[in-house]
Amino acid sequence: MDSAWITSRGNAPDIACDLGAGGAAAQAARWARLGQEAGLGQAETAAGLEIRFRDEAAVERELRELASVESRCCAWARWEVDRTNGELVLRVTSAPEGAAALHAMFRDIPPGGVSGVPLG
Repeated sequence: MDSAWITSRGNAPDIACDLGAGGAAAQAARWARLGQEAGLGQAETAAGLEIRFRDEAAVERELRELASVESRCCAWARWEVDRTNGELVLRVTSAPEGAAALHAMFRDIPPGGVSGVPLG
């Protein structure tokens, strides 16, 4: 299996992504695009992340598709999309080892706010 291993410790679950290098790069590019085009902010939590997006149909569709892919390739984390205060919110949670990996995964994908570029 072509995996990008992040960490593996004793009895803790392996924190890995099984998309392979090309798949992981494509997924990261999709996250970056969504963040630039519709991101409103993000916060690291002890258990993971909370990332806010504009509440629009195309944004929701892309966000749910991305979360679905992540749920399969990074099953060590829980990926949930919901609405709060007129915004779409992605909440990603995991064990402490996974939370640290999530913080690193999304650290370089800052939200860009409204760019006027449609997601399609």
